[in-house]
Amino acid sequence: MSKISKFFKGGGSAASKGRRGPSPQEALARLRETEEMLSKKQEYLETRIERELAVARQHGTKNKRAALQALKRKKRYEKQLNQIDGTLSTIEFQREALENSHTNTEVLKNMGYAAQAMKKVHENMDLNKIDDLMQDITEQQDVAQEISDAISNRAAFGDEFDE
Repeated sequence: MSKISKFFKGGGSAASKGRRGPSPQEALARLRETEEMLSKKQEYLETRIERELAVARQHGTKNKRAALQALKRKKRYEKQLNQIDGTLSTIEFQREALENSHTNTEVLKNMGYAAQAMKKVHENMDLNKIDDLMQDITEQQDVAQEISDAISNRAAFGDEFDE
């Protein structure tokens, strides 16, 4: 079975068949394999185009029929090359979208873990108790300020007379 038919028919590992669908890593790996295969085919077609162009130049005016046939083959190869370029662009776009989706999923999952941790930390805290504690702290700060003010005022022994 060829790589492309495996790709479209879902021929894959037994682990991926047992689940709902391929994991993002498996899908990314397959997209990269397909990109690699298409890149190799691109290189092959580019060399074929160069060969056909060389054949056309070689035959030039001596054998116009052979030169025309070489140019026609070159044109077919160029058309295939353009199709591969479009397919590669589509695959690259899909791969990038999948990578971004996977990243977003991981971020969201981690944010959920953080929310659970915050909930666990806050579950032992009572808002009323916190409010009472904050009032106690404020009261004690006020008492401390009064004491500090009383100590820091200069004692006026004999400065003040009571009439």
